[in-house]
Amino acid sequence: MRIGDAAAAAGTTPRALRFYEQNGLLPPPRRTATGQREYTEREVARVRVIRGLLALGLSVADLRECRDRLDLLDGDALPPYGGPGACARPSGVADRRLAALDDEIARLTRLRDRLAARIDTRTPPVRTGP
Repeated sequence: MRIGDAAAAAGTTPRALRFYEQNGLLPPPRRTATGQREYTEREVARVRVIRGLLALGLSVADLRECRDRLDLLDGDALPPYGGPGACARPSGVADRRLAALDDEIARLTRLRDRLAARIDTRTPPVRTGP
């Protein structure tokens, strides 16, 4: 299928497919005699996985680190650790991203607590009228 059809099937844009290709997340697709990109269902499935991982907060750089294992993911299912098709040496990308998210949650919680404390200590507004 051509780039527009593949992008629509994956829920993205042709520009995104070219971006994933330029960043090494998507292997260069086969080309027609006229130079147009042609994608298979396998590439469309890979783009869905990429988009899903990006939506979970992983970065393009994170995905670049484990691009050789993206085909092991099937929708939301991960292969069993150590089982057939599993990563022999996990890169730690997910662990690092979880730690970064935990740090950000802690930072936001501290910020929220400071704001709440400031609101709680201010003088209540004076009401006028009924």
